[in-house]
Amino acid sequence: MGATLGLPLLPLFLEHRGGSPHVIGLIMSAFFVAGVATQYALGHASDRFGRRPILVGALVAYGLASMTFALPVTALWFTGSRLIQGAAAGALEVTALSAVAALYPETERGRAVARILSAQLLGVAIGPLAGALTTVANLGWVFVATGVASLLAAFVATRLDLGGPVSTTGPLVKVSWSPRLIGSLVAAGATGLTIGVYEACWTLLMNSHHATTLEIRLSWTLFSIPWLVLSRLGGWLADHANRRVIALAGLWNGAIFLALYPHIHNNVVMIFVGSLESIGAAASVPAIASLLTQGAHPDEMGRRQGLSATSQTLALALSAGTSGFLFTRSPALPFTLVAVISVLMSTTTLWWWRHTPGHIRDAAA
Repeated sequence: MGATLGLPLLPLFLEHRGGSPHVIGLIMSAFFVAGVATQYALGHASDRFGRRPILVGALVAYGLASMTFALPVTALWFTGSRLIQGAAAGALEVTALSAVAALYPETERGRAVARILSAQLLGVAIGPLAGALTTVANLGWVFVATGVASLLAAFVATRLDLGGPVSTTGPLVKVSWSPRLIGSLVAAGATGLTIGVYEACWTLLMNSHHATTLEIRLSWTLFSIPWLVLSRLGGWLADHANRRVIALAGLWNGAIFLALYPHIHNNVVMIFVGSLESIGAAASVPAIASLLTQGAHPDEMGRRQGLSATSQTLALALSAGTSGFLFTRSPALPFTLVAVISVLMSTTTLWWWRHTPGHIRDAAA
């Protein structure tokens, strides 16, 4: 919620603080750079020392970094804030999903992942509408409120049982570089490429169609609501249907819709189509997350999640960094190009997952 509450206005806030377009680009990209640089290391630390201290530390760091946006400093100083936020957000994702993988049996893991995702989506759905009440002038205080919420969450996290640490002296179990893991990393990369286009170009595309600010905010909210409503069904499918089929269908679904949007010139229709796209995502994301840890040793969950998050964040950063330039050449170019690349990447999972049992009960047997 904190991210979607203030992020749409953050570039304008930084411009108001004297940031040039190059400085603003540096600050916005710092978030992703920090995630790529730290997610695997933090996953390794969660395997070694336990998930709770990493989770609590990440929430505290995110909260304090968010509060710095209320300081009367120039834009360049906020590069450090975004670096800390990016590292902390990566740690949150890695520890939350690795805790689910470690604490739930594989036959229930899809539904558990779906609950984590539904909590995130609830925040994503509420944030843009709540953000409609904010302005560039008071955005710093919005980030302060985000920081307070993060610190309160850190207090709650101190009381969570996320599984004990592995021995802090003995060697950790090595990560098994199986075709199943490689396929999951490819799927994460394909997902990151798609998200990167939306991060960089979605608002630009709607703005080129003369969309209002309310329509842009509603597009994010109405994408999230069907996913939120259907997340429990997606978790059930991951635990009862063929995970490989659902995961691949979801990746193809995302690529098809990505290529379709530039050819829709009615903003209301775009918002409606976005809601349809989220149905496929709701069904497939828990399956993709479950395949990542299927058959893995409990002591390698954090590192697996760290590798997956790094793959997705790296692809997202590369996609977002190039999509803005491609959009200036042709609004349809980044959407179409990334859609084709995403389809090609996701199709290779047919090879990587060819020996992976799709039904978890078959795997258990």
